[in-house]
Amino acid sequence: MLINNPFAALSIPSGVMQMYVVLMILLVIGGTLLDIKHKRSAEYFFQNSKKAQANAKKKAGSGKKVGLAVKTVAGEVLTSSEFCNVRRRQSHLLTMYGFIIFVVTSAILIFSYTGGDASSPILLNMLWHIGAIMLCVGGYWFWFKIRVDVAAEGVKWNQFNGRGDFFILGLLSMATFGLIWSFFQGIGVTVLSVLFFALFIASTTMLFGTVYWSKFAHMFFKPAAAYQKKVAMADGSRENLPDDYDLSSPEVQAKFPDIPEYLGANPPNMGLGIKREAPQHY
Repeated sequence: MLINNPFAALSIPSGVMQMYVVLMILLVIGGTLLDIKHKRSAEYFFQNSKKAQANAKKKAGSGKKVGLAVKTVAGEVLTSSEFCNVRRRQSHLLTMYGFIIFVVTSAILIFSYTGGDASSPILLNMLWHIGAIMLCVGGYWFWFKIRVDVAAEGVKWNQFNGRGDFFILGLLSMATFGLIWSFFQGIGVTVLSVLFFALFIASTTMLFGTVYWSKFAHMFFKPAAAYQKKVAMADGSRENLPDDYDLSSPEVQAKFPDIPEYLGANPPNMGLGIKREAPQHY
């Protein structure tokens, strides 16, 4: 099963399948734009950026910004470093990279290797199946193990939280039905192959057609917000947060005379605070 191209044996014309892929891309773009308009995300980022520039204490040069962009891509995007919980991070990375591999290889197979006489590289066929398996492992791990954990969300596995679950359910059903369809097609069970192919298409349509209501669009906002936060720390605007001070410094105590009054001339170490206990959530 792993070395077969499930799209090659379809009786559907290649042009129809390619038009479907283009339609899904348009649905993602349209849903994301509608989400931006509804939540006014772009307006918020623009206004916040202008406010940060007005409050900046120093200028972050282009080289610095490029470095921060690279750091954001390497941290928040490629390695999901914002997740403190190791299990949640591993689950997210499996799901994310599985989704990317699955979608990219699907597009390549549909646009380049469809039709009864098509012969696609074995490695490409294997990557399609491996991507789906990774997506299933990461997604089901989250749904049945992490999501139900009280330290994370504490939501029962059979509880559907409305529109917010469209994304994960769409991912899981798409990958699951895709693998089952490929299996039955590989062993020649036509009726079940057609059934699960129809379910695969329905799940894919649900995933990409509900972008406006799902969490799909947040994958574009999260890196932008992380980058903007890094720039705000670099230029000193700090998102209107107070500066970090050494409370035992005479200059700081002169600037804030009430420090010695309330904390003494040598303020004690206040401890780790919220960092005293390792985070159990994600």
